[in-house]
Amino acid sequence: MKKNVLIIGAGGVAQVAAYKAAMHNDVLGDIHIASRTLSKADALVAGILDKKALKRPGVLAAHKLDAMDVEATKALIKQTHTHIVINAGSAFLNMSVLRACMDTGVAYIDTAIHEDPKKICEAPPWYGNYEWKHRDECERKGVTAILGAGFDPGVVNAYASLAANAYFDQIDSIDIIDVNAGSHGRYFATNFDPEINFREFTGTVWSWQNSEWTANKMFEVKRTDDLPVVGSHTTYLTGHDEVHSLSANLGVPDVRFWMGFGEHYINVFTVLNNLGLLSEQPVTTAEGVEVVPLKVVKAVLPDPMSLAPGYTGKTFIGDLIKGTRNGEAAELLVYNIADHEEAFAETNSQAISYTAGVPAVAAAMLIATGEWDCHRMANVEELPAVPFIDLLGKLGLPTRIRDAKGDREFNPAEFKAQKAKSKLA
Repeated sequence: MKKNVLIIGAGGVAQVAAYKAAMHNDVLGDIHIASRTLSKADALVAGILDKKALKRPGVLAAHKLDAMDVEATKALIKQTHTHIVINAGSAFLNMSVLRACMDTGVAYIDTAIHEDPKKICEAPPWYGNYEWKHRDECERKGVTAILGAGFDPGVVNAYASLAANAYFDQIDSIDIIDVNAGSHGRYFATNFDPEINFREFTGTVWSWQNSEWTANKMFEVKRTDDLPVVGSHTTYLTGHDEVHSLSANLGVPDVRFWMGFGEHYINVFTVLNNLGLLSEQPVTTAEGVEVVPLKVVKAVLPDPMSLAPGYTGKTFIGDLIKGTRNGEAAELLVYNIADHEEAFAETNSQAISYTAGVPAVAAAMLIATGEWDCHRMANVEELPAVPFIDLLGKLGLPTRIRDAKGDREFNPAEFKAQKAKSKLA
């Protein structure tokens, strides 16, 4: 059994991961939090102690770390006797942290795909540009590396795997739908790092359609769905991490990601983009000062963590899956509803961070107990889905399913029965 966790980062997702890891330190052992800004890591430790979140007495410590420094990361891993690293920092850190884990032989978990700060929306499949190049090394060294273990990517990948393994004979399409029906009360803000947020929407929108990569522009294609709890929402075709692994691993001809945006967000985004303020390329001011417009916008927007105290409403994230079963057309919606106020009460965070941070801890717990300690690099859909989804329900992210039989809470026994029927057929 592996124990002792190092959480890299001190933003919203890292905060949720730190709180949840502390609540399950009987499984995860010592909890270490590392950030480039030590005061942020110290604040997380103080908040966890203030809420008395540690399940049992144990090590909870903060560390200063520049995770771009591979040798420094390796040294901290060894110093803390870490067995599992949760990379909840910037997506720019992935390759550095993964390298440190491969060199020290410890398990690696992240919640988003790697990004090169100098490039936006590279050619697909994105995982093939960075992470997947290290699959052979991970397997050779026996290093467990779980990619994209947030919600989307992450849980939605497990939902797709669940459907493929039990509910369909053939899947024709997977549409992942992400809607934040909450309100933070600010004029304009992003729910996670503005730099990463905007980079998702300023490049080409890549989707997998008719078994090939299809390019669109942002806000070019939209749909409207009547969704459980949150009601009718319009979402837009958006490029996203999980499309790039699901398209390779499940053999489904159509895999798309849809995200909800309000008109106000679209208007502000469009103005910023048209003015060049979302560019990652440096410009020089009349005073001779070189600045990166996107970083300036990030600096003046609210810190996403500051939104949590006043956030109200709910989020919806799920997979709408269509295909055939027993020769007939079938449709399945697998989804989660999270509540901003409930997330804040438990972890001092809003639901966007909660839905990304909790799954990373679930993945760590499954590695610790051996169920996901696969000794290779894997995306979530390549691992057993039921233990993950079942554990998420116990950690605060319950799953529901809706099909011809109605809307109900996910039950592992139902999955086993469905899978048995598939084998008999």
